[in-house]
Amino acid sequence: MLKKIAVITPVSHIEGFKDLIETKGEIWYKEVGTKDEVRTLFLEENIDTIVCNPNKQGYMIDKELLDGTSVSLINTCSTGLNHIDTRYTEEKGIKVYCLKNDFKLLNKLPSTSELALTLMLGLTKNIYKGVNSVREYDWNYEPYIGRMLSELTVGIVGYGRLGRMMADFCRPLCKEIIVYDPYNPSPYHYSPKSIEELFELCDVISLHVHVKDDTKYLIDKDLLAKSKKCPYIINTSRGEIVVESDIVQALKDKVIAGYGADVLEDEFGILEKSPIIRAMLQGYNIIVTPHVGGMTKEGQELAFKWAINKL
Repeated sequence: MLKKIAVITPVSHIEGFKDLIETKGEIWYKEVGTKDEVRTLFLEENIDTIVCNPNKQGYMIDKELLDGTSVSLINTCSTGLNHIDTRYTEEKGIKVYCLKNDFKLLNKLPSTSELALTLMLGLTKNIYKGVNSVREYDWNYEPYIGRMLSELTVGIVGYGRLGRMMADFCRPLCKEIIVYDPYNPSPYHYSPKSIEELFELCDVISLHVHVKDDTKYLIDKDLLAKSKKCPYIINTSRGEIVVESDIVQALKDKVIAGYGADVLEDEFGILEKSPIIRAMLQGYNIIVTPHVGGMTKEGQELAFKWAINKL
């Protein structure tokens, strides 16, 4: 019996994707749609399989969306699952496929770490604020004097796949790499005894951890207060890793020098209410990108095709 598959994420730009997925079953495309529109599709067409990705979804895949439908499999072309109510899917026996443990694939995907490096360069060189000043026809370098990477110590929090890639990118550019990860040993000559010690020592701190009970809101005002070098914080993990209001206050108090993020805690909410976006618009040294870390042409082609071959 053919699967009845709903694709609820943009895929038209991914070369070869439609040809591949159309060998897997009957396909309905709802690349852009509201939650109500998507639910109507599920009900009217008796959809049993969803293909999704969190980056442009704009809503949760949860009871409100799935209750009373025939959906039995969710295949997300991502490692993260923060766009899916996994407690509900487990309770209902709905299978969820993701890329989290597909290491053969993931080791070919440095896109998110490349963005972390880009955010670090953008912040330390004041590129975003400098470009905005030129847009106003202001040709004055003085407010945008940056930092020299060869004199900066970079801290990596989380030394999994993406943390290792970020460290490898930084090694030829920066003065020193310091890694904190209680589960993965660091190859560098010095390992801090605690994350507090890392915050004391580093000029840049890049976060590469999954959201778990022990990492949610890991970066708060108490930890930020340990900073001695007014660091730049880079977050391409998840918004929930930091207390966003504490990040903003630390910027206002000059405890940290900048915040670069590809993620927000409430990406499916009203962006105007985000304390990070509000502070960025107020002129603080913040760069936010719209969860675009994994969204490279080459990366998406690899990830989406890999995910579809699991069906």
